[in-house]
Amino acid sequence: MNGDTATFPMGGVHPPECKELTNNLSIETMPTPSEVRLVLKQHAGAPCEPLVKKKDKVVEGDLVGSVEKKLGANLHASISGTVKGVVNAFHPIVGKAPAIAISADPQAEGKSYQPVDWRAFSKEELLAKIKDAGVVGMGGAGFPAGVKLTLRPDVKVDTLVLNGAECEPYLNADNRCMIEYSRDIIEGAKIIMTILGINYCGIGVEDNKPDAIQALRKAIEEDTSKNGFKIVVKPLKVKYPQGSADQIMQSVTGRVRPSGVRSSAIGIIVHNVGTTKAIYDAVVLGKPSYERVVTVSGKGIKRPANLMVKVGTSVAEIADYLGGTTPDLAKVVIGGPMMGFAVSTLDIPVTKTTSGVLFLTKDEIDTQPYGPCIRCGFCLEACPMGLEPNNVSIYVEAGRGADTAQFGIDDCFECGSCAFVCPSKRPLVQFIRLAKMKIKESKGK
Repeated sequence: MNGDTATFPMGGVHPPECKELTNNLSIETMPTPSEVRLVLKQHAGAPCEPLVKKKDKVVEGDLVGSVEKKLGANLHASISGTVKGVVNAFHPIVGKAPAIAISADPQAEGKSYQPVDWRAFSKEELLAKIKDAGVVGMGGAGFPAGVKLTLRPDVKVDTLVLNGAECEPYLNADNRCMIEYSRDIIEGAKIIMTILGINYCGIGVEDNKPDAIQALRKAIEEDTSKNGFKIVVKPLKVKYPQGSADQIMQSVTGRVRPSGVRSSAIGIIVHNVGTTKAIYDAVVLGKPSYERVVTVSGKGIKRPANLMVKVGTSVAEIADYLGGTTPDLAKVVIGGPMMGFAVSTLDIPVTKTTSGVLFLTKDEIDTQPYGPCIRCGFCLEACPMGLEPNNVSIYVEAGRGADTAQFGIDDCFECGSCAFVCPSKRPLVQFIRLAKMKIKESKGK
């Protein structure tokens, strides 16, 4: 890194936004799928141990997996039906992963939840409800929310930052959540602040989302139970990768996190707005985290949409529901085009961290082969962490030892800015992922 801190050089990079296909589409609820496959590891930490067996009957919201004595998050049935067993499901990162398969009961009705007054609960009870519901970071990292909110007595924070930047091209899941669930998000922010014992929250929203900014401000203005909380919406200039934790903290508060420490070391806790909505659901409704909003976009799907999808639903069923794919479909990406993963099959389930599924045509992607490094340094200038991403790729390609590839590589969150600005179109993010894997292998992890 450049020094000991992360900065935001050049005001970020500016890929095409490509959000117009779904920007103004309200969230619609996708019908219950015929089957779900609940991946046992869709969070940071250890995979869940299944709590059900083949032929067991489950009801929507039932606990079906848990992690004991390790970092992890509970897993719940997203539909009512019969357990088919633990199977191998396709996974966009690891290839295949164990998953609990459940076939739907076509006669089952959806589960309803009634709100309660969360102020009647103690901080410990609020935290327990979040942990029990299996809430994880829905911006992509998947870190268990209950663990993030459990601070040591010597750690003092004063600010909650809600991340509503959603700077990835194509994606509108957070945008629509802020527009349609603004009151829930504001109430969720107050729940989080109550747990942390603080009273200030800044919500960072890029200014290409005027409806979301207006909806949040209206919800704050109309809130009749502020109870001393101060929540401020902060419009931000559009720049990528502003949606990462370090950059949103810097944009909202001006504080910079030193390398090697958590955000709490500088007095800040960061949560995604979608996660905040899930925290509201867990505490106020008693609803486990088993569905989420997913943007389905690109010119390769016949009907783009923002869908409320049951976790475990296959991409194939989503595509069928939206009318199928177009003949010129060339690539399917889970997540956004900058940080997502291309997949070779539609038989892949949605997880708690799936923010989008992109069906891209040939005119939306670059299929040209990459060229040699020309030592221009654009990758270094674009990197928000001040790393030297192309140097990493050089060492990996040369087959040198993993230790020589450690240029602060653990600080890289794979935003793709380096690859975006590279005139030779080198797949630098893939090189970095390979370098990380080699480093782990060298350490025996």
